[in-house]
Amino acid sequence: MKTRIFLSLSLLFSILINAQQDKAFFRKIASKKVISNQSIEWKNFGPGMSGYNEEFWCHPTDTNVMFMGPDMHVSYGSWDNGKSWQTIKDSDGFGKGMERVLDIEFSTKNPDFGLALERRGKIFETNDRGRSWSLIYTIPGAFKSGTNVHTQIAIHPSNDDIWFVGAGDFWNVKANHRSKKNIHGKKHPRAKYGYVLKTTNHGKSWKKVATNISENLDVARIVFNPNNPKQLFIATNYGVFVSNNEGEDWKPRGKGLPNNLPRDFTSYYNPETKEFVLYLVEQTIYQPNGKSISTKGGVYKSTDNGKSWENITGNLGVNFNKIKDASHRNNYHKALSYFLGENSKKLYPQFPENTYSGFNRIVVNPINKNEIYLVANQRHDKSFGPGDAWKTEDGGKTWVIIARAGEYWFNKKDKAYWESKGNPIGANVEFSHVSRSYEELSETRFGNRLLAINSIGEVFIGVGQQTQRSNDGGATWQQIDDIETAPGSNAWIGRGDSDLPGRYMLLETGIKDRYLLCSGEHGLWQTANLGNYPDKDAVAVKQIEGQVHDHSGNHGAHSISTVAVHPNDPNTIYILMWRQEHRGKFRRSTDGGKTWENIATIFEADNGSWEDLGYQYSLTVDPVNPENIYFCAIKRPIQEVGGGSKGKLTKGGYGVYHSPDGGYTWNLKNNGLPQNASVRRIVMHPDNSKTLYACLNKRGKKDPSGLYISINKAKSWKKMNIPSEIEGVNNIFIDRNTKNMYLSAGYRTGSIETGGVWKSTNNGKTWKKFFKAPYVWQTEVSPINPNLIMVNVPAQVSTKFDQFKNPGIYLTKNGGKSWEKINKGIGQPDKMVDIKFDPYNENIIWSAAWGSGWFKAIIK
Repeated sequence: MKTRIFLSLSLLFSILINAQQDKAFFRKIASKKVISNQSIEWKNFGPGMSGYNEEFWCHPTDTNVMFMGPDMHVSYGSWDNGKSWQTIKDSDGFGKGMERVLDIEFSTKNPDFGLALERRGKIFETNDRGRSWSLIYTIPGAFKSGTNVHTQIAIHPSNDDIWFVGAGDFWNVKANHRSKKNIHGKKHPRAKYGYVLKTTNHGKSWKKVATNISENLDVARIVFNPNNPKQLFIATNYGVFVSNNEGEDWKPRGKGLPNNLPRDFTSYYNPETKEFVLYLVEQTIYQPNGKSISTKGGVYKSTDNGKSWENITGNLGVNFNKIKDASHRNNYHKALSYFLGENSKKLYPQFPENTYSGFNRIVVNPINKNEIYLVANQRHDKSFGPGDAWKTEDGGKTWVIIARAGEYWFNKKDKAYWESKGNPIGANVEFSHVSRSYEELSETRFGNRLLAINSIGEVFIGVGQQTQRSNDGGATWQQIDDIETAPGSNAWIGRGDSDLPGRYMLLETGIKDRYLLCSGEHGLWQTANLGNYPDKDAVAVKQIEGQVHDHSGNHGAHSISTVAVHPNDPNTIYILMWRQEHRGKFRRSTDGGKTWENIATIFEADNGSWEDLGYQYSLTVDPVNPENIYFCAIKRPIQEVGGGSKGKLTKGGYGVYHSPDGGYTWNLKNNGLPQNASVRRIVMHPDNSKTLYACLNKRGKKDPSGLYISINKAKSWKKMNIPSEIEGVNNIFIDRNTKNMYLSAGYRTGSIETGGVWKSTNNGKTWKKFFKAPYVWQTEVSPINPNLIMVNVPAQVSTKFDQFKNPGIYLTKNGGKSWEKINKGIGQPDKMVDIKFDPYNENIIWSAAWGSGWFKAIIK
């Protein structure tokens, strides 16, 4: 009897201790920053890049160090010469810092010290060569959107306490197009204009200089003269200017420039000879010339500190009468019509004998002043081809196209003309999984947004949502984002620099170790054999739908929102698409992804075919009768890229969809759901396929929300009783082993009391708070060990940061008695869109990120 009493008291004491620990932990994560468990590290496995790099920076003295700033709110660094990449964002922060980095600059005196400028007007500092960054200054005057864009940052060459920051939005390549009407570029509401900021005390205080040039001043580059550090130059939308007194006064320096409208600006310096040369590429200007046009612009250099400029455009021009390719001719007229503001095809039908595109990047080899590179962005910058990068080796006398991608070059079109110009022919740009798309389609407009060169002359570009590197002066270009497990395998291991919109992950697919991974813009993937790759914890993936199925006259589906597999036939796979090719279709493969067909059109919208028409999720096949298939169309998406459809549906609606015939016909099943409801997830009971649960999320205070149940295959719905404080039901998870239910709740602007995780052990009759946080997207329980549970906590709006300090992923190994944060290695803790336990190994976990692909971690 005494023993029994002792055990009961011990159990009670243990429960009380754990309850106290829970309360203390939840208070801690709400009130102060908590560092993640360092033994659990997420490894990004890609696919690499699969998006657009906005910028690329090479460390000025350490060739092993480089950084990139992709457009999906991520940023990466490499310290092993590009063999691997790691996030440079704070995994334990709010996810906002270093989110869209616009410039990175390192000291030439101290290689460990550097500065980063990001789009919210925030300046970050590193003292460990970019491995970690801390916020040191926020430029005052942010807009309501939170943005406060400035363009460039520069560090004084002999005094690390003096910095300059240029105002403007010069490098907004998608929204700052130059034209005859807007020759100085467009002002964007996210940016400030009209000045350069200067600090002389390491960012403690600042003042505005260069304020008398123009209130619309947009700064492209800031360059110091190493021979005279008091002298610096700015290239702007109003020309080139020089200051001889560390930025206090400015004078124009455009003599010899035909337009004095620089698009990019750089310099060469030889520390032994003290030779200093400035280089500039002009805005290309087109002027009517009878039935054709004349072209004015080109490349220039100055050897007298900008006092005069010498034309080094050489033979850069192209005779467009010799370009017979219809796509390139069409792109020429598109760019010309935009610039002139009139129909060039109609008014100027004769092609010029000497013209060139609008170039927007220039670099010079630091060890060879005569080796200069240019790029143009044909997809985003109203320019035209052929070619993606140009080079001169003789200081500008002769130029050749050195980056040649796509079907035009692959098939050596207009061969005789290019050979007559002495230009190499044939495609020479390497890709990973998108190679088939770029080689077989007649695509001619590649969105190359970057050009960079390191201290030994290795060059970097970004063609076709891939990062390429040349170690041979542009003769060949190798993609540096992925490792192929074996030549021709098409199985890729990402190096860690993914810019992919990761989406839903399906880990139980009827075939052990075949996991299906949905993505935005890059299709559907499955895990693949590692072959002889030495790291057996790595993950290889192979695309089974998307660019791999692009060919003339047809495209694969690129943006996959959700996937399901037939319960009796693992080779039958179903997918839904929310944008781009096949959007709004129900698509099926019966051969494991080798071929696909559309068997139903569920949605159509009045916007462009590449745009959103609403998000789908929870594609679910009835295991008892696989002809019954369900999914939900989300009215108020909260974790999706873009935040919701910009068009109006002309076919289909929002809510719960059901097909009784294997996906050929579909019907909305919203009977009993409140009007205007947003069904974010549906879940089928693991023991009864007739029973479904619908989670109604919210974005605004007045939006209807709640948990609904159907016991008749979605024919009708009934509201379930859940705690009254809950606002916004984002997900429900039913543990197949214990049948415990976990309800994830909250919304972006809600209070800490209204969100979190609630647990029910009696089929939803009663609920108890299980995890305290203001906003939870997802709770997952291991199918192997029910004591292993993960919770996914996104960030709320910034005005709510004070009530909860630690977004990210949380893990308990003991059924919720104690918790730990496990964010190490992820750069987007504020928006991880999916988390899963491995179905075969309880020590392996998986996650998908809003803009950085997929991750794997091992519980140690």
